Amino acid sequence: MSERSLHELQQEVHQYISQFKEGYFSPLSMMARMSEEVGELAREVNHQFGEKPKKSTEADNSIEMELGDILFITICFANSLGIDLTEAHDKVMHKFNTRDADRWTKVNTESP
Repeated sequence: MSERSLHELQQEVHQYISQFKEGYFSPLSMMARMSEEVGELAREVNHQFGEKPKKSTEADNSIEMELGDILFITICFANSLGIDLTEAHDKVMHKFNTRDADRWTKVNTESP
């Protein structure tokens, strides 16, 4: 698959959703769906890295697919509210690069 920008992903999701009369869910419904998807991700992480093995009857989901579901619902949420995710990302990175600039121990990248 070719790399795409967040803007392109937002457009692709919008084109997909636009083909249905129902359109985007309400913000409250999307919040509930996002919570469900995060729960499914937590379950997969617990199966893979925790002490809770999968039951033989459970579906074969993956962390990758659960993250994909979260990305999809995040894009739907942003699109429905007119939020540009690239701009939102830039604002968040600015916050981390300023507010949290000295919060963590930086890796020494200098050569000896």
